[in-house]
Amino acid sequence: MLRGMNRRDFLLRSSLLVSAGLLVRHPLRGQSPAPAAAAGPVANFQPLRRHVGLFTGRGGTIGWLASADALLVVDTQFPDTAALCLAGLPGRGGRTLDAVLNTHHHGDHTGGNGIFKAATKTIVAQANVPRLQLAAAERAGTVEKQVFADQTFPDVWRRELGDEVVTAQYFGPAHTSGDVIVHFERANVVHMGDLVFNRLYPVIDRIGGASIRHWITVLEEAVATYPADATYIFGHGNAKFGVTGARGDLLVFRDYLSGLLAHVEKEIAAGKSRDEIVALENLPGFPDYHQPRPNRLGANLGVAYDELTEKAG
Repeated sequence: MLRGMNRRDFLLRSSLLVSAGLLVRHPLRGQSPAPAAAAGPVANFQPLRRHVGLFTGRGGTIGWLASADALLVVDTQFPDTAALCLAGLPGRGGRTLDAVLNTHHHGDHTGGNGIFKAATKTIVAQANVPRLQLAAAERAGTVEKQVFADQTFPDVWRRELGDEVVTAQYFGPAHTSGDVIVHFERANVVHMGDLVFNRLYPVIDRIGGASIRHWITVLEEAVATYPADATYIFGHGNAKFGVTGARGDLLVFRDYLSGLLAHVEKEIAAGKSRDEIVALENLPGFPDYHQPRPNRLGANLGVAYDELTEKAG
């Protein structure tokens, strides 16, 4: 049993998880993973530094701050795993969260907003996010399921929460036109959201304002902005490499994006058609990025082609 949790709190939390039909695995409790046949996702709380950690379940990695004086989460995944995260947030004990931060508008990062809404003071996102979230929901026919940020900012959001300072900053279009980087300043942990897919072919949301060229710039700006010894949380990661890493991992991903543009530019110059270019199975030089299902390389190549051939003005 976690230190500081009385029998009543433990039984209440256990009943919440059982009623959800899902298992939370917490490394501090020494629980083993759920059997392969168990229903639903296996969720995991991983402490990092100074009351800051991450939660994995299904969708984009959630970051959390859970201290005696402050509670905050970064991204909310989907309703089922959001419920697990809220129920198992270390040391919460029924307290209201100070804030939920969405790194961008995609459903695997905002789909659990509704679960957190009643338990948090505010949901925060970059100013472009509600519009992008609404447009995506209209295309998918899911507008009625959306819960939007009630507080937005154009460039920087910064708050002192207990003994931590949390900053969210927008560096311009990249994966979408609303991505922010969240820095837990005293813990020295940086949540990149989907600005880094760690050794995975990424989603590049052109309709949501993505720019591969500027994504490269954003990664270089992040390397220059945040401490050299920061621990980074990534939105998604190859199982071999995981969803945490260091500054060098940002540069590895930058090199993939640069390689993607260079490859497509070369193919265009050679007279290849878009259909020929997108048929490639794996980008040479990046063997760790390939996954057969889903293989997003074709979509990446298509976005690169469209970006390189778009007419100015």
